[in-house]
Parts: sequence; C-alpha cells; structure tokens
Amino acid sequence: MLGASFFRTLFYALFAIILYLCTLFETDMDTQQQFKQAMAGCRDIFSKKLHDYGAAWRIMRPSSVTDQIFIKANRIRSLEVKGVSLVGEGIYPEFQAIVNYGIVGLIQLELGYAETEDMNATTAMEYYDKYAQTALELMLRKNHDYDEAWRSMRVSSYTDLILMKLNRTKQIEGHDGQTLISEGIDANYLDMINYSVFGLIKLSEAQNDAKD
Repeated sequence: MLGASFFRTLFYALFAIILYLCTLFETDMDTQQQFKQAMAGCRDIFSKKLHDYGAAWRIMRPSSVTDQIFIKANRIRSLEVKGVSLVGEGIYPEFQAIVNYGIVGLIQLELGYAETEDMNATTAMEYYDKYAQTALELMLRKNHDYDEAWRSMRVSSYTDLILMKLNRTKQIEGHDGQTLISEGIDANYLDMINYSVFGLIKLSEAQNDAKD
C-alpha cells in the first residue's frame, strides 16, 4: 500500500506544477495586455494622422515604405549610439512610427499601391486593426515558443534586429519579392512591428521604474 508520505509528495508536486502553470498564464496575459496598450498608442497616432492627411500613403510603393522604416530605425540607432536616454521622447515616437509604417507596408503588399488616395479613414482603420491583430497573434505564438526571451534583451538589440530585417527586406525587394527558402516581405514587416512593440514596452517600463 502507498504510504502517507507518497501522497504528501504527490500533492506538493502537483501544487508546484499548478503554480508554475499559473505563473506562465499570468505572464502571458501581462505581455498580451502590454502589447495591446502599446499598439493602442500607435493606433491613436495613425487615426489622428488619417484625420489630418487622409490615406495619402496609398501612393507609396512597398519599397518606399521600407525606406521610411529604415530612416526611423537608423535614427533610433543614431540616438542610442550618441547616448540619448532611452526613455527620451526622441526614440519612443520612432518605434511607434515603425509600427505604423509596418502596417502600411502590409496593406500595400495586400492591395498594391494606388495612383491617388483611394481609401477612406474607416476602411484604413479596418485594415490597420486586421494587421495589428495578426501581429499580436504572431507575437503570442512566438512568445509561447521562446518563453519571454525578448524581456532579457536590450532595447538596442531590437533596433539592430529591425535593421537586419530591413536589409533582408531590401534584398528580397531587389529580387522582385521572390525568395528560395526565406520568409517573404510580409513576415519581415510583422517582425519589425513586434520588435518595435517590445521596444515600446521596455521603454515604458523603464520610465515607470524611474518614477518609482
């Protein structure tokens, strides 16, 4: 017969497993909430610019969107190298701009570019929300596989990864969008969006820590 010590050990083991699973669930929910909050800030900026300028970006070819993202990422790296505070206003808005240009790039890849502004604000926001959700779902899948590894990375590493993705994207664009084995331009845009959101989360956390 099994003794009391066996059941006591089994109980503690099951309790430890339950605590571990609860911790994983709580961490995942925290990450998801932080991701949504960061995206909400980007969405607000996108919506306000739509009000001011309309969907003027519809005339941009995807390669031009890539170049705009490069300008933003390169400026972040320049500010980091020069020693500007990571919680300063110079870097945070640039990550937000990369998120929004990344979504614009995805829209342009799906619809193609236009010769004139051909999209109203309501439709543009519907496409924005579609790709924001796609980015969130991708983040959750990768976060499950890599177990929150991004939280151990420096913000400057996200910048370098974005620049690496940009170089890959330019290579693919130089091949007319064709690849032999690599992911396509859309996958690179999504990764740039998610790296930027991670940067926004880390910068917000650093700013909150500085206030405490």
